[in-house]
Amino acid sequence: MTAHELLTSGLEQLGQHDPQAVDKLLAFSDLLLEKNKVMNLTAVTAPLEVVTRHFLDCAPLACYAAGKTVIDVGCGAGFPGIPVAILSDAKVTLLDSLGKRIKFLQEVIDELGLTGTQAVHARAEEFDHREEFDLATSRAVARLNVLAELSLPLVKVGGYFIAMKAVGSDEEIEEAKNAITILGGRLERVIDYTVPMSEGRKSRLVIVKKIKSTPAKYPRRFQKISAAPL
Repeated sequence: MTAHELLTSGLEQLGQHDPQAVDKLLAFSDLLLEKNKVMNLTAVTAPLEVVTRHFLDCAPLACYAAGKTVIDVGCGAGFPGIPVAILSDAKVTLLDSLGKRIKFLQEVIDELGLTGTQAVHARAEEFDHREEFDLATSRAVARLNVLAELSLPLVKVGGYFIAMKAVGSDEEIEEAKNAITILGGRLERVIDYTVPMSEGRKSRLVIVKKIKSTPAKYPRRFQKISAAPL
């Protein structure tokens, strides 16, 4: 099976039927794997694995992002932000502290014509757009209590923070409940899903609703967050 066939079949299982999105995702894969030869962006280097481990893993998040302003905190090589931008009409901000990654992602944005997407070089705790986004998301960047402090301050009251985590993250979720409450959030639900075309591999979405404003003293400087997580 080709990458095109695999991706098309996987997206159809999720109810997504957009040939242009398939083409853009595969073009992103080509750009990613080419740049990965000279820069450490992903440990996944086979095109078929890029489809399953990156694109189809992230695709279920697109339905939560439709029509929203979204920030991908610690976006790395562009996951889940780039697939979300391609698969939905969300306005996506890709945020990362490494300038080389952001330069690459800006090239991707320009090459694919993702006009509603921007790549920003900044640390999340220093990014001055407090409570401006409908949705913040992050994919396995750090433990959930740390991610919550970096992400929830950026979310509007009534909006959501959705963390992509492994299915074995129950202890981590329990550990983060106090932080989520302090930061103005409420753990709404945890959704485990089977990644299409992946031989049964599962992933998890941890969905947190922002129910009140985050206290002004958060987020703290990253050194403090790391040394003494909430």
